[in-house]
Amino acid sequence: MPVRKTIHVKAIWDNEAEVWVAESDDVPGLVTEANASDRLIEKLRVFIPELLEANGMLEKGDESEIPFHLLSERREMIHYRAV
Repeated sequence: MPVRKTIHVKAIWDNEAEVWVAESDDVPGLVTEANASDRLIEKLRVFIPELLEANGMLEKGDESEIPFHLLSERREMIHYRAV
């Protein structure tokens, strides 16, 4: 099994749409969204190898492990009023 470099994926929470939006410079064409982080990971497990194969970065029928690192960012606002 060849060792592959770790795929880096960044996910940012979209407050308006209430979804995680994920993208990766390591996987051309990767943009996906999900309303929960576990669902996002499920989608990434499918889309990463599909897109790597579609971009000629994996051979059809190639069998190996593809490590990925998911970095998520979520900004929130706390409304506070001093008493």
